[in-house]
Amino acid sequence: MIQLVAVTVLWAFSFSLIGEYLAGSVDSYFAVLTRVLLASLVFLPFLNFSLLSTAQKFMLAALGAIQLGLMYIFFYHSFLYLSVPEVLLFTIMTPLYVAILNDALFRRFTPFHLLCAGIAMTGAMIIRFEEVSAHFWTGFFIVQGANLCFALGQVGYRKLTSTFPSPVSHHHVFGWFYLGALAVAVPAFFLFGNSAQLPENYLQWGVLLWLGVVASGLGYFFWNQGALKVSAGTLAIMNNALIPAGLVVNLVLWQKDTDMVRLLLGGGIIAAALWLSHHRRNTKTKELVQ
Repeated sequence: MIQLVAVTVLWAFSFSLIGEYLAGSVDSYFAVLTRVLLASLVFLPFLNFSLLSTAQKFMLAALGAIQLGLMYIFFYHSFLYLSVPEVLLFTIMTPLYVAILNDALFRRFTPFHLLCAGIAMTGAMIIRFEEVSAHFWTGFFIVQGANLCFALGQVGYRKLTSTFPSPVSHHHVFGWFYLGALAVAVPAFFLFGNSAQLPENYLQWGVLLWLGVVASGLGYFFWNQGALKVSAGTLAIMNNALIPAGLVVNLVLWQKDTDMVRLLLGGGIIAAALWLSHHRRNTKTKELVQ
């Protein structure tokens, strides 16, 4: 759980950094390629080629291509149509996707997870539900593409790791995840990127360096590790914890207008959903022990 909380705080800065320094100035395909390449360089030195089967390597790479490669392409494009708060608003569907996809992959149906995801979505909607821009539908569907990719990557990783040999050090195999993302990012930039829109100053390069090494390289590794240690309901809720965290960062650092009453009320509802999920999981664990 601590890993998910730590990465949530880390990623809360990413929305504002992208919106303030990169969106509209740096080509989105180049930004994706840079982040994925830097993240790959973090883990490639640790990659052990003999720990996984060929099929497992391919599946892990495919999850990286979806969760990181495709998701980033959708995500960066959304800032061309939406403000930072609007992007945060439209991520409220992610917990629902996580709950549904998790049940589908593990061939079960857990209404309680949908309930927790629904409560978390309600809290997020209270925080950010307001009049949106004229690009509403375009931006909305682009963000939903990113949400689906992110959700599928998380639950797919939970499913795939259940087939890994035990014990296995995940940092010795996670390089395949980033190589898969790189297989999407490289051709995407050369096919659709704009080489005239490269970073123009040290600040933009510095933001990309931070986002690539820390937010992507370390962030995605620890997020997916944390996802293995919590229930699907808790994982779904943590996907929405980023909304109040991101808004707080946007408010404190860039003094953006934020309704503090709605922020506290919505954040409280998300926290309540998180407690409810944890409480049920702990109760079930005690029942099994007894």
